[in-house]
Amino acid sequence: MMINSSLQVALQNKQALKVISGLTNFDADRVAAVIKAADRGGATFVDIAAQPDLVRMAKQLTALPICVSAVEPEKFVAAVAAGADLIEIGNFDAFYAQGIRFEAAEVLELTRQTRSLLPEITLSVTVPHILTLDQQVQLAEALVQAGADIIQTEGGTSSQPLHGGTLGLIEKAAPTLAAAYEISRGVSVPVLCASGLSSVTAALAIASGASGIGVGSAINQLNSEVAMVAVVRSLVEALKANPVVAIS
Repeated sequence: MMINSSLQVALQNKQALKVISGLTNFDADRVAAVIKAADRGGATFVDIAAQPDLVRMAKQLTALPICVSAVEPEKFVAAVAAGADLIEIGNFDAFYAQGIRFEAAEVLELTRQTRSLLPEITLSVTVPHILTLDQQVQLAEALVQAGADIIQTEGGTSSQPLHGGTLGLIEKAAPTLAAAYEISRGVSVPVLCASGLSSVTAALAIASGASGIGVGSAINQLNSEVAMVAVVRSLVEALKANPVVAIS
């Protein structure tokens, strides 16, 4: 599958940064602020809800690749027609608070349905953190077989940091870092480590085997565009800082 060239280079260099506005965020002004921050801060690509109007708006605001997220395959078709560059099944965090779980069989079926609708588009799929680590690896392998080009991890919503400051940030990232470590050893496609990450833990994600990171709430919950840009820049700098040798 052909991945956008700038994104491909960033993944190969293990410096990809995806800024996520939120799968359930349909507020055009909020989404626009996140897109502008991603663009000005130097992110690699942005991830927005799979709604054609949002995609068209994004295309006017930035030249960055636009990823759209959904859990309903048919929503991708209209979003891709509107100009989306790649698609993401998942960013499930928004659903856990509502008591909605996504099991392995369901995610695999969504992937197969999406691939049959859109056989050519670059497809990223999130592996639910509610699965045990060995189940996450098994699912990731099956997803690649079903046509996933990128595997995304998650886990920020399940972590319960006991401390503040740097230690707390590391505790918050632990589940998604563990998933990135295990999954990256089981699949040959790039792994994007997402959910619960910060500039403190960005380099740990790469050291754990990820080719890039996805960050949402640390950016999209801020009320100032200046602050959003600053966070994006700090993440870009953290990824560029010292080339890391992956933990083997």
